Amino acid sequence: MLSLFKYNWQVREDWFNWCESLPEEEFQKERVGGMKSIRETLTHIIDCELLWLNSLVDEKVVFERRQLLTQLNEIKEYSTFVQSFTEQFIEQLPSDYENNIIEVQRRDGSILEFTQKKIFAHMITHEIHHIGQLSVWAREIQRKPISSDLIIRIFE
Repeated sequence: MLSLFKYNWQVREDWFNWCESLPEEEFQKERVGGMKSIRETLTHIIDCELLWLNSLVDEKVVFERRQLLTQLNEIKEYSTFVQSFTEQFIEQLPSDYENNIIEVQRRDGSILEFTQKKIFAHMITHEIHHIGQLSVWAREIQRKPISSDLIIRIFE
């Protein structure tokens, strides 16, 4: 399980590096689809990782400066913060995590039940989905997107 998170984090880091050469107006520009901008999409990816991590832990993880994020370096700090907690949690998973049921309360108060395995699968595929959106936007501005080809990456 951890190896697929490491894959996502490696691709995410490559996107951060890609964004360093991007003009600020392109980084912040409102676009069609996704979370409306490259900046907001990267932040959303991390927000969702933290949201789902918090559904699994007893003591909630909070990034105090979350509402102040505007610059790429701040988003990278947020990513590193969340990643450290996610990695620590996964490394301490019990052997029966695949069958461990987690109750998640929705905004409307209803309760959904998922296995930890399904939550992890969702966390992984959610990020991959948004990486696809970043790739489309990269091509729209005539830039080469980051390759997310899992088979050629070394991430374990």
